[in-house]
Amino acid sequence: MYITETQVRVRYGETDRMGYVYYGVYASYFEVARVEALRNLGLSYREMEDNGIMLPVLHFEINYIKPAFYDDQVTIKTTVSEMPKARIRFTYESFNTAGDLINTGETTLVFINKATGKPCAAPEHFQHKLKQFFPS
Repeated sequence: MYITETQVRVRYGETDRMGYVYYGVYASYFEVARVEALRNLGLSYREMEDNGIMLPVLHFEINYIKPAFYDDQVTIKTTVSEMPKARIRFTYESFNTAGDLINTGETTLVFINKATGKPCAAPEHFQHKLKQFFPS
């Protein structure tokens, strides 16, 4: 199991009239957390795309528990709980400054061969980087 934590600070423009983080902003927060999780492994979307692999989102889900507010520092715990094949699933838990769980979420992404537009297996170097977190 691979787990990372990423922090984002809520900007004023990300809040609604109630002062809550607008619900749609969490998709961006999860993207930041997902990109940082891969970066911590030495992997990047840019390198994958340069090497002909795209990674679009197939599924996005979120469950709201409590709001976050302007200037809160939100900590997003990102987990990959299984080795990727043609798909990779990330789960998220977001915590406010006080450490309260504010939401949970999930995204599933698909490895796509850029040339053919068809799903493909996760690149070998990608699997190699993650393998250390999944003992047999």
